Amino acid sequence: MALANGTTVGPYEITGWIGAGGMGEVYRARDPRLGRDVALKVIGEAFASDDGRVQRFEQEARAAGQLNHPNILAVHDTGISQGRPFIVSELLEGSSLRDRLRSGPLPLRKAIDYARQIAEGLAAAHEKAIVHRDLKPDNLFVTNDGRIKILDFGLAKLTRPVDQATITAVGQDTEPGTILGTAGYMSPEQVRGEPVDARSDLFSFGTIFYEMIAGRSPFARATSVETMAAILHPHPEFAPAMPPGIERIISRCLEKTREARFQSARDLAFGLEFLSSNSLTGEPAGGAAPRSWRRLWPAAALAGVAAIGVALAFAPALGPAPAPVLPVRMSIDLGAGTLLGPTQSQFGGVAALSSDGSLLVFGAQRSQEDAMSVLYVRTLSELEARPLAGTEGGHLPFLSPDGRWIGFFRRDKLMKIATAGGPPQELADVSD
Repeated sequence: MALANGTTVGPYEITGWIGAGGMGEVYRARDPRLGRDVALKVIGEAFASDDGRVQRFEQEARAAGQLNHPNILAVHDTGISQGRPFIVSELLEGSSLRDRLRSGPLPLRKAIDYARQIAEGLAAAHEKAIVHRDLKPDNLFVTNDGRIKILDFGLAKLTRPVDQATITAVGQDTEPGTILGTAGYMSPEQVRGEPVDARSDLFSFGTIFYEMIAGRSPFARATSVETMAAILHPHPEFAPAMPPGIERIISRCLEKTREARFQSARDLAFGLEFLSSNSLTGEPAGGAAPRSWRRLWPAAALAGVAAIGVALAFAPALGPAPAPVLPVRMSIDLGAGTLLGPTQSQFGGVAALSSDGSLLVFGAQRSQEDAMSVLYVRTLSELEARPLAGTEGGHLPFLSPDGRWIGFFRRDKLMKIATAGGPPQELADVSD
């Protein structure tokens, strides 16, 4: 039976009903100590004596309780009331991603924004060695202000020891051969009952991103058995109107072998950064992109990111009575050849500026005799630019929003390198 309004669960007072899930009931509650409204999830009465269900319920709280990220549901407290465990979390206003998808595919910009937020949340979990293992639209919540929250870490798995407290908190590995997850969103290794790691979540992410764009799951069939067979064998078909940049990212996530996927959610999020406007997806303003745009999207991506970076760096401060804005003109001696000479015209003469205006990155020749370009980075507090080893042949650079990473293109690859230097990393294939 549902708990009546006014019932107390631990120190919390039930004030309303929110809904029910697979194992628990969720209520709106009031924390009288802090004077705030919270969401209170209590295990279903029928499951309170099931040790396995109770352990999974408690694992959800412990896994999520280790995480502090704007794209993951914040857990405030746990406890037991009348023999039933409960979890107290932030109270969200909005609806699940599943509810949003019932009316069809999402607008392109919104789908990319949601995908980026999901990837950021997954990156935070994976960096704590926690794999979700049941990522699906039902476990993703969209708040009224457009923020994605990852929910339900009941199937979460610790992939490596962090410390003794973490080992005891998250629980034990699943026995080999055990299948856990939701059929349409499982990775091939989950379907086969094999051990999983963070790259399994990236496969699930790919199915969700596909569904947000296409309005249907890439593997859904009439039965669970047929759905799992589709996950193991055929690659999904993409509609001709699917923007090529998005298709590449989804295809990389949906590779059957985990070694061929993105190797981290952080790399995936980085790849999604420049898909946040029409020019970055290869989609013209009038409609869907033709396949010929495949060759143009890297240059379009850089142009969009560079324009955004410059706009942010030099935007006037907002205030109730802004002062008149006067034009400012400046020149910067790059100190390492020229971007605008005839041998550099293939690179478009483009430099990238960090969002705070403190860092410049550009491609140039080391000398007139050396036809190979290399990326240079320069902080505007210094007089000289320094070349980045390993970026020979790199062009069309762009910077991550925090200024820590430089993305660039080399031949048919999208690469990234830390602005401080280090080995470059391959992110994606951008060939036709």
